[in-house]
Amino acid sequence: MRHRSRRWVFGTLVASLACLSGFALVDSQRHARIVEDIARNGDQVSAYQQAAYLSAWEMALIEASVNNPRGAQRLQVLDADTETYQATLRIAEVTPEAATIAQRQINLRQVIIWYLSMLDRGETAKARQTLETAISPSYRRNAAQLHELQNRYQREYAERLADARQDSRRLLVASIVTFLLSLLALALFGWNSRAHRRQVETMAATDMLTGLPNRAAFTAHLQRALDVTGPVRTTPGVTVLTVNINGFRHVNDQLGPHVGDRLLAEAGWRLSAVVRDTDLIARTGGDEFAILLRDLDPARAENVAARLRETFDEPFQLDDLTVDLEISIGAATAADGDDVSTLLGHAASALHDAKSQHDGYRRFTGESGQDSADRLNLLGDLRRALTDTSQFTLHYQPKIGLADGAVAGVEALARWHHPTRGPVPPGQFVPVLETTSLIHPFSERVLTIALQQAREWMDAGRHIPVAVNLSTRSLLDGSFPDRLAALLESSGVPGELLCIEITEHTVMSDPTTTIDALHRVRALGVKTSIDDFGTGYSSMTYLKLLPVDELKIDRSFVADMVTDASSRALVASSVDLAHNLGLTVVAEGVEDAATAAALAALGCDTAQGYHFARPQPAADLLLAQPT
Repeated sequence: MRHRSRRWVFGTLVASLACLSGFALVDSQRHARIVEDIARNGDQVSAYQQAAYLSAWEMALIEASVNNPRGAQRLQVLDADTETYQATLRIAEVTPEAATIAQRQINLRQVIIWYLSMLDRGETAKARQTLETAISPSYRRNAAQLHELQNRYQREYAERLADARQDSRRLLVASIVTFLLSLLALALFGWNSRAHRRQVETMAATDMLTGLPNRAAFTAHLQRALDVTGPVRTTPGVTVLTVNINGFRHVNDQLGPHVGDRLLAEAGWRLSAVVRDTDLIARTGGDEFAILLRDLDPARAENVAARLRETFDEPFQLDDLTVDLEISIGAATAADGDDVSTLLGHAASALHDAKSQHDGYRRFTGESGQDSADRLNLLGDLRRALTDTSQFTLHYQPKIGLADGAVAGVEALARWHHPTRGPVPPGQFVPVLETTSLIHPFSERVLTIALQQAREWMDAGRHIPVAVNLSTRSLLDGSFPDRLAALLESSGVPGELLCIEITEHTVMSDPTTTIDALHRVRALGVKTSIDDFGTGYSSMTYLKLLPVDELKIDRSFVADMVTDASSRALVASSVDLAHNLGLTVVAEGVEDAATAAALAALGCDTAQGYHFARPQPAADLLLAQPT
């Protein structure tokens, strides 16, 4: 209603401004015509004044000549008569009724010539008589008519001048009003723009389903909270809780998205009722929420977590449906040196532990990975390694076409050779990278090396597609597709020679963002693949919607498919599903010929594993021949 009222006021103001502008335009045109008339009348008045002056001058010269026929005035009479005649012609051009004056002046010229000739013969008396009876009467008639016309145009000039002054005052008032209305319109426009911008910013920072802040808004608030506490935190001040609704995907798939949406909205309301007004709760993903606690005492997180879990003890009543749900909570408190990505990664790690241990709540301590000191040392080593082009290398494992035994492509696998510790297994350093912002430069380093190698193979005449595993955080980074496009352009490698592999967990962590990112990646010509298929909980709906080209069956199903009927059935179902969706199928972990033959019999397209080749440097890969 307020928005409609603002629009009405603004529309009325704009209409008034338009009317005033139109009035000012019309009045300006009228004023311009008045100014033209004034200029024309002024010219006419000046012309009549000039003609009257020249006529009087001519008459003075004629009268002086009769008194002194040999004087200098006698010689100027004819020139004066010519100038007077030209002046009368000029006024006759602009005023038709002045034509008689010009004609009378022409007729008078002959009398003046006769008059001068009499003076030249010494007939002064006759000349004087001619002056009095012929010349003077004509002069008086011309002078009277000139004076009359001059006075008339002088009055018109004065009237026009008065009208111009009045119009000028009216235009000045209209201009002032228009200026003030323009200022008011600009002020109202600025106010509306600010209101609209605030509305857009609010919408951009709000989850439309629950009305809670979204992930972007939560990240911004968390950054500000970390900035306030300072880079060095002697006492913990910021704690993040990540909340996941257990079993929500099953409810969403079974009962439909409309029920799932209502559940999420109700869940958001319940969670909001537990926290304080000074805390912040946001929906950060499909079925995930995050809570920002600003307390010096991290123990309060345990109390909040307990109340959050209690609020889900009551079942959800949705019309005739009763749905029981539980939540898992991960907590992490900011430590010295932690940034937003690190803190969120710690909370996500704690949430993962809580879900995997079915514990309901876990706080991040670092004990699930390495000791905190070891982790910090490892992080420092990783930062330095990313500035050293020699520490990270890639090994490549061939992907073999089961129909012809040819190399269909390779998968790039990162290797870290620590300067003092030697080779570090990927299982030790990749999880650490994924909890920090270092994963972004690491992903870029791996992609750069892989594309450089693909370029070398191209230059050697071999077009070998290269697959690269990409972390969830890297794919969901909004700038990743643009950075990938820049890498493809700088390397000169076409997009079809690169494949990005993601896991089911990546898809389900944020399906909407994942689908959008994959579309942008595929727009570059890059192929996409779902890695380790079968180990996650991906929805068939999302699998249908995902813009992917390839499905990789996890090694846990492939390894015993020859001896285990269940594994064989799962592999066969996966192959049929992928083919029905138009996807290529790759089987991982093929260790023997029997497994390769069984996969070929099921119609699997491609396989990789130690049976064909171990991961190896690029130079050795070109020498390897598939068995």
